[in-house]
Amino acid sequence: MSTPDALTEEDRAELELAEQARQNSGDWNSVAPGKAAAFGPSFRRLLGLLRPYAWSFAFVSFLGAIGVVLAVLAPRVLGDATNIIFEGVVSKSLAQGFPEGTPQETVVEALRAAGQGDVANIVSAMNNFQVGAGVDFDALRMVIVTVLAIYVGSSLLSWIQGYVINIIMVRTMWRLREDVEAKINRLPLAYFDKVQRGELISRVTNDIDNITQTMQQSLSSALTSVLTVVGVLIMMFSISWQLALVALVSLPLMAVIFGVIGPKSQKAFGEQWKKVGRLNARVEESFSGHALVKVYGREKDAREKFEVENDELFEASFRAQFLSGMIMPGMMFVGNLTYVGIAVLGGLMVAGGQIRLGDVQAFIQYSQQFTQPLSQLGGMAAVVQSGTASAERVFALLDADEQDPDAADAPAHVEGRGVIEFESVRFSYTPERPLIRDLSFRVEPGQTVAIVGPTGAGKTTLVNLIMRFYELDGGRILLDGQDIAELRRDDVRSRTGMVLQDPWLFAGTIRDNIRYGRESATDDEIVEAAVATRVDQFVHSLPEGYDTVLDEDAANVSAGEKQLITIARAFVARPSVLILDEATSSVDTRTELLLQQAMAALRAGRTSFVIAHRLSTIRDADLILVMEHGAIVEQGSHDELITAHGAYWRLYQSQFEAAASDLDTAPGAADGADGGPLDARSAADADAPASDQALVLTAQAAAVPQVVAAAGVDGPPRPAQGSPTPDPSVDETR
Repeated sequence: MSTPDALTEEDRAELELAEQARQNSGDWNSVAPGKAAAFGPSFRRLLGLLRPYAWSFAFVSFLGAIGVVLAVLAPRVLGDATNIIFEGVVSKSLAQGFPEGTPQETVVEALRAAGQGDVANIVSAMNNFQVGAGVDFDALRMVIVTVLAIYVGSSLLSWIQGYVINIIMVRTMWRLREDVEAKINRLPLAYFDKVQRGELISRVTNDIDNITQTMQQSLSSALTSVLTVVGVLIMMFSISWQLALVALVSLPLMAVIFGVIGPKSQKAFGEQWKKVGRLNARVEESFSGHALVKVYGREKDAREKFEVENDELFEASFRAQFLSGMIMPGMMFVGNLTYVGIAVLGGLMVAGGQIRLGDVQAFIQYSQQFTQPLSQLGGMAAVVQSGTASAERVFALLDADEQDPDAADAPAHVEGRGVIEFESVRFSYTPERPLIRDLSFRVEPGQTVAIVGPTGAGKTTLVNLIMRFYELDGGRILLDGQDIAELRRDDVRSRTGMVLQDPWLFAGTIRDNIRYGRESATDDEIVEAAVATRVDQFVHSLPEGYDTVLDEDAANVSAGEKQLITIARAFVARPSVLILDEATSSVDTRTELLLQQAMAALRAGRTSFVIAHRLSTIRDADLILVMEHGAIVEQGSHDELITAHGAYWRLYQSQFEAAASDLDTAPGAADGADGGPLDARSAADADAPASDQALVLTAQAAAVPQVVAAAGVDGPPRPAQGSPTPDPSVDETR
């Protein structure tokens, strides 16, 4: 088997990065939150969540106090039963040497005179001693009934206490989840740009669950444990201060055990979680890329790395469990030492007449009750620390800066056709890096604005401004003559439809996913939208039609079909402004054609903004905005920008030069397979400018026959095996 030394420094660095990625991806197996940065303030704020239930908590505390008092009294009362039996047995045995009715003092003196000083001391400590009286069964019955009533009452009060605390905790966490959900809806989009999705999901789910468990397990137990320790101490000192001091000797010994083993155990468990994270990352990586592992023959390498990490996890887990397993045996050892000390000293005190036998029995029970809550309080320390750390993370979310609320006197939006005007708009994420400077244009209904540029140029930012996800630094954006900064955000967004690059569908029927765009849409309107966006064609090939249930990842439909459904959703919403964010960037050529037809129907009569990926799809746009390095460097129509030979012309050339290269090297290109020459530079266009040659290439590429296969009953054609596929290099210029 491999040893841990088999991992190189590069492997370990890779594992660290993988673990960090896993923790930030919303994985349910993320590590424990660890320690709070400011324990005191965070813990007080955590307790402050219970303020609305202060009276209920006071009532629970009162019930808990009564229950603890009863539980603490029970051993003392039970000790009286032992005294009754023991004194009855002794009185019966002494009847053989003393006449019945002999006074207790006479018996004690006679025993001392006979040299039986220990027995005399025992008899002198007895209450209501009578020679030959025997066991007082009436008194014994009363004591037993009293003890049973005490235990039943204590258990009932403990149950009520636990029930009420559970209600308080559940309602408190319900309110906390409500606050977090409301907070998320009030946060600006800029917050989600800074916080990773997995981190946010972890706070909303794992951290709140950890807080719930901490408060449910700790609050009731902590209250009961503290009251029990105080009550037991009082009872022990009331019986014998000497025996109480012997019991208190266990405290420093327990403190040593927790102080020495506890931190090492916590550190070992942290290391175990770290190893678990590494192993999970390795397994997730191997399973998700299982096909590639086999293709490149790296099964042995993957197995060896797994064995090394599994060995490290074994060692870390063994150490953590071993250290944590030492705590309870250590506590039991201290408890047994205390028990022996109490038994020896108590026996001597009984023999000396300083204490009765039943009191020693009660004291032994108290010593056991004393160590148990102390162990519970020690075990709660790590739980409370972890829960407070989770609370600190949730409070950080609740304290995040919110977006400015809508004005109370915001004007009502005016129904219009969707005219968009940018007037000297300025925006930047940070003051030192201006992004959009003095941008002005006007878009009429039916017109299309295309936004192009490389990755990270700020294309999505521009449409986010239209949705009012960010506030402007200067200028205005008008929607039908109204400044969107003065309108309510919901009014602005209710008139806007968006189709994203990555289609988002929820678990439900296709009908429900389309209706998500407008809740009041009828079934006929849903079908109308589906027909217009080509969804209706493939829906009829599905067994349940529009009632087909999509699974969590919508894996039972293709990527193009997902996108068509999202377009239908936008169609049924009837927006006056439409935003298409690279909606065709990840689909094949045939599906892209269907999507383009669907989007053309969707854009009809609407003001449209298109974030372009393939420049050939936006040649007919009324206005093209070219962005580079976060700034708009060119704007104009396709022909104007091509003539200018600027940034747009360079992007256009880079795409179609790659297409020309592919066509030149395609089989049969030189000889004109299937009866037609496909040479990119024919004699007819040898003297044409480069831009015109690119247009010729576009037309010729579109003329390549597409081999398609039927998708099923009334389904859209799907590319068959061996069909031409678009050049991946075309997708590289985003």
